[in-house]
Amino acid sequence: MDGHLHLNFGKTVKRLRKERKLSQEKLADLSGLDRSYISILERNLKLPSLYTILALAAGLGIKASEFIMEMEKIQY
Repeated sequence: MDGHLHLNFGKTVKRLRKERKLSQEKLADLSGLDRSYISILERNLKLPSLYTILALAAGLGIKASEFIMEMEKIQY
């Protein structure tokens, strides 16, 4: 497994959120998560649960599997 995979999560959330022109607040509303938690995830301070991945994917309007594929695209 890629040693940097955990860092890809926050970058992926932020990139997908910005591509959709969503603020952290709006993504929080759409996903049912707290805005401050989204900020923590984007900064890679915590790793998400499966529920969080599913909620964020729904808020971004994609399937969780698509989110994972986006995460795997990031190269170091």
